[in-house]
Amino acid sequence: MTFTLGIVGAGQFAGGFAKLFLAHPGVDAVHVTDLLPERAEQLAAKEGLAGTFPSYEAMLESRDIDAVAIFTQRWTHGPLVLQGLEAGKHVYSAVPMAITRDEIAAIIDAVRRTGLTYMMGETSEYNPATVHTRNQIADGAFGRLFYAEGDYVHDMDLGFYEAYQYSGGERWKETASYPPLLYPTHAVGGVLGAWRTHAVSVSAIGVKDERGDGVFDTEVSQFGNDISNATALFEVAGGGSFRTNEFRRVGYPSHIRESRFRFFGTDASMEQLATVSFWQDKKGVQDITELLEPKPSLSPDDPSLEKIAPALRAAFTSGSAPVHDRSRLPRVYDDMPNGHEGSHHFLVDDFVTAVNTRTLPSVNAWVAARYTLPGIVAHDSARQGGARLEIPDFGDAPGA
Repeated sequence: MTFTLGIVGAGQFAGGFAKLFLAHPGVDAVHVTDLLPERAEQLAAKEGLAGTFPSYEAMLESRDIDAVAIFTQRWTHGPLVLQGLEAGKHVYSAVPMAITRDEIAAIIDAVRRTGLTYMMGETSEYNPATVHTRNQIADGAFGRLFYAEGDYVHDMDLGFYEAYQYSGGERWKETASYPPLLYPTHAVGGVLGAWRTHAVSVSAIGVKDERGDGVFDTEVSQFGNDISNATALFEVAGGGSFRTNEFRRVGYPSHIRESRFRFFGTDASMEQLATVSFWQDKKGVQDITELLEPKPSLSPDDPSLEKIAPALRAAFTSGSAPVHDRSRLPRVYDDMPNGHEGSHHFLVDDFVTAVNTRTLPSVNAWVAARYTLPGIVAHDSARQGGARLEIPDFGDAPGA
């Protein structure tokens, strides 16, 4: 079986995924739409797509489109996903799932009611550290897992200013202040993608920004946000806890590794830093850096990346790590660019397979809620001075 796909948003992130969707043997054709028609036309011409649509609404009205993949600004995903589902389309969405509990609840209700496929493309689901830990947990190597840490550590100076200027135009500072805890899924998803539990409560602390350049300024911010760094401590179901950091002002080489993880059990632990990773038990320490290290699949100087800030290019060039099992992937992907530590190939394949076989994808609506909602509640906690707040849970997907 095959299906036709519409890409929604032709920004910096969409191009690599358009290429992968088009190459997948389970996809028949790919179209694109963007609020700036010239960007859609440029992407269609560059990647050899089937064509463009003048608007998202026109795309949803077309009988030639079976599914949509949303790559728009992060705070717009919830309403666009709902539009797609209500129009009878399967939906792939970039992160985050949504920015309110009500949006998340509405998406889950729409998926349950329509029977359509929804998937959130969380890259940390296939982060090598998450994959390795998931395998070790399945083997019982940790003993009882009781604590974990997940960080998304990405300084604004390392490419984010350029990215927001590209997407936001003259008023880019209004949205560059996007609250860090409302973009939680790289950290939370990397932990819960391995440790199959869910967060039940949180206490979070935010650090007020002091740069004074109009970014993270409540007078400028569309979100009324002045927090640039935040830390959240979560309690999990079944006992235990995990901590996440969302840092946007930090002296750290995020162009080398922006997401990093640590897991601690009664029998063993795993710890990852920017350039090294270790497996540790009561007998000693094993260096597993090479096992988790993706090999670049594209030069950062490749002409296709000329519009992307140099500090962001690593997210588009990483290949697979030895821990990745590529045997399930289409062979056409063997020589194609990958990204975000080897995750892009797997995410595209997950969605295409789920749509064509009518099975649940890896990060389905219920899993996506568990990766997203903890950050939304954590943001509220930070605004309340660290108050401990309960996190609602929508349960497991039917049949999961």
